[in-house]
Amino acid sequence: MDWQKNLLIAAMVAVIILLVIRWEEFQERQALNTAAVAESQVSSARSDNDVPAVVTNDVPQPDVPGATPAQQATGQLIEVATDSLLVSIDPRGGDIVNVALPKHFAEVDTPDQPFVLVDNSGTKTYTAQSGLVGPNGTDSADGRPLFVSTDYNFQMADGAGSLQVDLTTEQDGVVITKRFTFYRGEYRVEVNYLINNASSSTWQAALYGQIKRDSHKPNTANGFGMQPFVGAALTTEDERYKKFSFDDLEDKSFKATVEGGWISMVQHYFISAWIPAQESKNQYYLRQQGNQDIFLMGFTSPLMSVAAGETKTFGAEFYAGPKDTEALEAIAPYLDLTVDYGWLWWMAKPLFSVLKYIHELIGNWGISIIALTIIIKAIFFKLSATSYRSMARMRKLAPKMKDLKERYGDDRQKMSQETMKLYRDEKVNPLGGCLPMLIQMPVFLALYWVLMESVELRHTPFLWMADLSVKDPIFILPLLMGFTMWLTMRLNPEPPDPMQAKIMKMMPVVFTFMFLWFPAGLVLYWVTNNTLSFLQQMIITRQIEKSESASA
Repeated sequence: MDWQKNLLIAAMVAVIILLVIRWEEFQERQALNTAAVAESQVSSARSDNDVPAVVTNDVPQPDVPGATPAQQATGQLIEVATDSLLVSIDPRGGDIVNVALPKHFAEVDTPDQPFVLVDNSGTKTYTAQSGLVGPNGTDSADGRPLFVSTDYNFQMADGAGSLQVDLTTEQDGVVITKRFTFYRGEYRVEVNYLINNASSSTWQAALYGQIKRDSHKPNTANGFGMQPFVGAALTTEDERYKKFSFDDLEDKSFKATVEGGWISMVQHYFISAWIPAQESKNQYYLRQQGNQDIFLMGFTSPLMSVAAGETKTFGAEFYAGPKDTEALEAIAPYLDLTVDYGWLWWMAKPLFSVLKYIHELIGNWGISIIALTIIIKAIFFKLSATSYRSMARMRKLAPKMKDLKERYGDDRQKMSQETMKLYRDEKVNPLGGCLPMLIQMPVFLALYWVLMESVELRHTPFLWMADLSVKDPIFILPLLMGFTMWLTMRLNPEPPDPMQAKIMKMMPVVFTFMFLWFPAGLVLYWVTNNTLSFLQQMIITRQIEKSESASA
């Protein structure tokens, strides 16, 4: 019995220590973010010398038709507005330098301020770059092309399904049009190059797309617990989903050649990604730019040739938006794995599918979480019942265990022998209460990650809470969680050791404190699970007590 309790207490202490460490890391990251902002303000004028290394320095700087010195000096951005995206495009290079999501607010109480995903402001570097490199490429280590467009403001018309924004430049008789195509209700943008080769020689270049970003990490509201991944991710020939933190890229660059594939920048709830042509072999790279706090995550497509007098089109897709599983699945194979459920993804994905199906029927995410928890408890009902019966029998043995402790407390060998004899006589399995619970743990951990990663919970109200993805503003759920945990522990057998008993009594208080900062959706799951566990255990305990009273 002692070894079992010691193991349980050791596991709980380990969990507490890990959570405290996570909290300290969270605080350190906040401090690092502040330092990174200060650093970026000092060195905001960074070089554009970040095109892929295949570019040679002898590529001539192209002439730009119709671009007056005044236009070049203003640096005016091209603004594009659709129902789901607000995008700013820099004419210099045709890069996407800002993406805001009007359907996702920055804060739940500021619906007039859209969430900004891509942000190349004075304090942050986060840009989606694309261009042409190679023999006739427009982008080189010496500079980027300047495009011109018919307007600086574009808005999708009511009822229109798409919007095209064309940027043009000219290079020695070759007219190059960089076309952005936006779609209603989508976060996907097609970026195509239309090459009209009116020159007398063959034109050759390769398309590249890359995400240029510093290492700042968005603020999260998770408090204690597992923190969402922030960093680069891609698919390779060997791994469907391979991710790199910024620390990984500081240590070592990465290169891979993949047929199709994608490259992404992942953070909590949201993602940006380049998806090149899936029928071609694309070269992917991840690296730090010099010693700066700048990281490049990109691809280079195979060399494209356009004969004299021909016109050809090639390009890629750029996604900037929420981690919507269905949308990402439709764009490219394995892109949906950026909804990172950890090593239990094979269990978490079906759980999320069930949760989403329940929501389609009910229409409320809070009630859907409760309903899914009930379904899971029903599936494990018999297994839990076995565990609770064992605990109830162990509780009945508490007085006898205490007596053994008083008689043989100083003789560990004799105490162990008498304890095992008591178990045999009473037909009690000391592991009967632990093993069924251990079998269920992977399911509950998977559900934890489902609720952690589901962007659908962001800014979703339930009862008095305006947002299930952040902490309960008045801490009712954490207090209920602690209360239900205390009720459940009262039904468990009390450890014979006084120190162990004190530690066990402190656990509800400790976990209540930690859960104060957990997202409300996760705490709602724990409250529901604890309540169901308490009710089931109480019923089973009373049934056993009545049965023993009747037999007596």
